[in-house]
Amino acid sequence: MYLAKSWLAASAVTLSLVVTGCAQQGPVREGSGGYAVDAAWPKPLPNNWILGQVAGIAVDARDHVWLIHRPKTLIDEEKGAALSPPRAKCCVAAPPVIEFDGEGNLLRAWGGPGAGYEWFENEHGIYVDTQGNVWVGGNDPKDHQLIKFTPDGKFLMQVGRAGQTGGSNSPTLLGRPAHMEIDAATNELYVADGYGNKRVIVLDAASGAYKRHWGAYGKAPSDEKLPLYNPQSPQFANPVHCVRLSNDGLVYVCDRANNRVQVFKKDGTFVKQFTFEEKSLGSGSSFDLVFSNDAQQKYFYLADGTNDQVLTVERESGRVVNSFGRPGRYAGQFLVLHNIGIDSKGNLYTSEVGSGKRAQKFRPAN
Repeated sequence: MYLAKSWLAASAVTLSLVVTGCAQQGPVREGSGGYAVDAAWPKPLPNNWILGQVAGIAVDARDHVWLIHRPKTLIDEEKGAALSPPRAKCCVAAPPVIEFDGEGNLLRAWGGPGAGYEWFENEHGIYVDTQGNVWVGGNDPKDHQLIKFTPDGKFLMQVGRAGQTGGSNSPTLLGRPAHMEIDAATNELYVADGYGNKRVIVLDAASGAYKRHWGAYGKAPSDEKLPLYNPQSPQFANPVHCVRLSNDGLVYVCDRANNRVQVFKKDGTFVKQFTFEEKSLGSGSSFDLVFSNDAQQKYFYLADGTNDQVLTVERESGRVVNSFGRPGRYAGQFLVLHNIGIDSKGNLYTSEVGSGKRAQKFRPAN
């Protein structure tokens, strides 16, 4: 396991490019005009480090931003200094879990195989709970576990077992879980389970004990193979890619390849669903979402990794009021937009997989 602390990275020139939306109204405040990318965030990494695919992003209570990336996805041209013999001066893979402050300074980095837990073949998903503990996951066909660490990377608990899964109605085993979030009021862990299973499962966050689970429309899930890209599908497709809890006690679930978000009560009762970019194929449109940080959470921001855009959605109606982004390599564009986070100031943070391999910060433009 690696551990790195308190670096002050090299300074960078701040560059902001206004990202225009597809509508006249702003993301949180009507008329705000969209978002501007902060091209100087994050600051350059120390130690000749480089990021692979950034498979998860989370913002903690201090507005620190946490990433989990995939070191194994680096190609030889990116990791030349790590080859034997080295083929270039740069670079070597950064540790998988990295913490930045809001200005992009690196604070900590750790992760990888260690004693007492089973690290992942392919990293996927990160969440920071109200105590500051860090939960991470993976989505390789062998990755059926979630692992909890302290902020410094000390192992605390593992839920599920690598290489062991039991289908979408198992009360004891997970199936390539994609994402997780804790209801602090009840200390329940909600898991989007995920790339193998087709359900939401709820566990006791302290012990990992089973509480309940459900599939699409709140019904018992099935592992039957059904066509993708069907917003009326009677079951979730793989992957069930995100689970998010709103302030008013609802559970939002990203059914990615069916181009929809389904909304439930915490007991699994189905409430409603929204569909987005229904004609999108590929990986689907509903990758991840976060809520606006006003008290009513009037909007949510949907990460659409097929069209490489962020949609601003009115939470009550599902109406899209704004969007930004397109495929590309310039700042403010995306290549396989994967996850999204938000801080207390309304700044959005995004992560990219595929050949994107980066995280970006977007500030409200007005």
